[in-house]
Amino acid sequence: MTDDIGLITALLKNYEASANDGDAAALRRLYCDDAVLLPDRFDVFEGAERIEAFYAFAFSMLTLHLEFDIDPSRIVVAGDTAYATTTSTGTRFIKSANETVPEINRELWVFRNAQGAWKIARYCFNKAD
Repeated sequence: MTDDIGLITALLKNYEASANDGDAAALRRLYCDDAVLLPDRFDVFEGAERIEAFYAFAFSMLTLHLEFDIDPSRIVVAGDTAYATTTSTGTRFIKSANETVPEINRELWVFRNAQGAWKIARYCFNKAD
């Protein structure tokens, strides 16, 4: 495993932990300032500030308990850009309904390395159920 793949794997694990903690500010710090988020069944969110607002809104309505399947062989690094595909499984607790439902997603990530730090440049996910 190259150092870059290890750093990107750690970034994805940090994303997983921050999402499960419902920490929108921590998630924002994982993104490039000009990042783009394409969540399933929502608008496109551009810029770290709008992305943080999306997460804050989502976490006001739900709680996630996800585990990401991160396979280092699915992380490709090309210079200062990298991409990865992952899947995640777990549950989503819908606060208004007091209901827990399965959550299964497929994810596509694009990363950018700026000054030695990998960050999320683009993130897209959709439901696999």
